[in-house]
Amino acid sequence: MNRPNSSSVFLGFPESSPAAASIRAGEELAPDFPREWYEFIDPNNSDHVFSIDLTWLESHWNCTFGTPDCLGIDAQNPGVGCCGHGAFLADETDRDQLYDAVAHMPAKFWQLRPSSTDSFLASDDALEIEPWLTWDELDDEDGNPEPALKTRVVDGACIFANRAGWETGAGCALHQWGVAEGQDLTVVKPEVCWQLPLRRLEAWEERADGHEMLRTTITEYNRRGWGNGGEDFDWYCSTAPRCHTNADPMWKTQENELRALMGHEAYDQLRIYLEARAAIPAHLRAQHPATARNNDVASHG
Repeated sequence: MNRPNSSSVFLGFPESSPAAASIRAGEELAPDFPREWYEFIDPNNSDHVFSIDLTWLESHWNCTFGTPDCLGIDAQNPGVGCCGHGAFLADETDRDQLYDAVAHMPAKFWQLRPSSTDSFLASDDALEIEPWLTWDELDDEDGNPEPALKTRVVDGACIFANRAGWETGAGCALHQWGVAEGQDLTVVKPEVCWQLPLRRLEAWEERADGHEMLRTTITEYNRRGWGNGGEDFDWYCSTAPRCHTNADPMWKTQENELRALMGHEAYDQLRIYLEARAAIPAHLRAQHPATARNNDVASHG
């Protein structure tokens, strides 16, 4: 009997794709592996349920942008990490917060700051588009393209991406300023940027008794989160062992982001559960394979 070729299933992507090549090279791991989930009702809303990817939040992923461990999604432009396409803004609040961030961020943090920034801020012309934004198209829930604002791309990357040699270093200008001066990154950065590599999915679902519940899922923003284009990245970090070197798990290091995504009471319930769960030996939990691989290398290194 002829059996189907299983290599594409193992890789998780078409064999000819850059994603498959990166997995075969050992730079990242395949995206399909056992995960554990924790489900609970929102303490403030009995019609709202959370589904939490424990395997991701207990991983020790950390962002390596601006270091040799970040290979970038484009091998021809690795220094800009995952910022090669610009950031689509989620809504008017996202746009307003970015405007306020630009208005308060000292120029020394921003390498590609447009020369017209000060005059634009002084004019406060509501009809003029910000010099750091541009119009593009983004598919709606039905797959139809619609106008959307995003950050401009300059020399192959987001206008806020500082390059190597800038006085504050390579990386996001907004992030660097936020860290240096204690700003809330969930406010000063575009929503899509501060959420990564967390992914929040929300959907209404009808129970068997006819009652509707809102389900919020918090999980890993892996390659597939980018749609079909995700398989075309030359490299991606969420399953790369070189990016799973943090001393603490993500539910601690990403606390501010999780509180913004879930609310304080829901996060506190999750935190209490995870603190108790930490007593369970790692080999009895569904460990993220990239964290496990890095731990194996460290223990034998």
